[in-house]
Amino acid sequence: MTGATGAVGSRVAKLLRAGGVHPRLVVRDLARVEPVAGFEAVAMGPRGYRDQTELTEALGGCDTLFLVSAREAADRVVEHAHAIRAAVDAGVTRIVYTSFLGADPDAVFTFGQDHYATEQLIRESGVAWTFLRDSFYLDFLPHMVGEDGVIRGPAGEGRCAWIARDDVAAAAAAVLQDGDGAHDGKVYDLTGPEAHTLAWAAEQLSTVTGREIRFRNETVQGAYESRAHIDAPDFEKDGWVTSYVAIGVGDMDVVSDAVESLTGTAPLGLEAWLAANPAAWAHLKV
Repeated sequence: MTGATGAVGSRVAKLLRAGGVHPRLVVRDLARVEPVAGFEAVAMGPRGYRDQTELTEALGGCDTLFLVSAREAADRVVEHAHAIRAAVDAGVTRIVYTSFLGADPDAVFTFGQDHYATEQLIRESGVAWTFLRDSFYLDFLPHMVGEDGVIRGPAGEGRCAWIARDDVAAAAAAVLQDGDGAHDGKVYDLTGPEAHTLAWAAEQLSTVTGREIRFRNETVQGAYESRAHIDAPDFEKDGWVTSYVAIGVGDMDVVSDAVESLTGTAPLGLEAWLAANPAAWAHLKV
């Protein structure tokens, strides 16, 4: 599995170990393996997925690759293409990929286009596959709040069923532990239990933090203007703005029972997640 030192990957690794499965962790930096100590870990090379020869060697002898999508980048699909080719060359016969809800070549959320392109590369590779299409993560929400206590973006009255990373990890572990092909060719939408507006989310954050947090709708142009001062590449700003637009046009108004059907446990909603994760929103308190 890749991404094993990240927020989702490390959770999946621990769940697999608890279930008696001991994955090989393929990482960029062996020094960062401490969060999931006790596993076999190999380095893919300093250039990550682009070190295709080293990655192929690292995957040798594995039948399944849990491919955690690479960090957001202008050429992320190219990186994924190297990883997929390395997997095929290493003899991997199944790829489980962390994709995104509504992945499509015309997805409003620009990073959703990248995920669709990666899905197509995996389909064309000839290996068995399973795609886990995650909704937006719950822990993103507190970081949408500006210093003035405002969540601003062109989301309007659109709704989203945000999902906890723990639920994504549990679903992924369940799929990876089933080696009988039951999940081959399946696409699972992973969402929270209910879809709500950003205005509602702001109200829940206000309740737990003890300060007024509000949602302010923006035009698309206004969203770019309000973020113009941030030192970030254009592709990243496009992703930020279109994440709100995707909510606003209804692309994220999807509620799936996939988490519960895969794990036997219902996913957390925002209120339960806020209660269980006070450290995630402590920086917003008065």
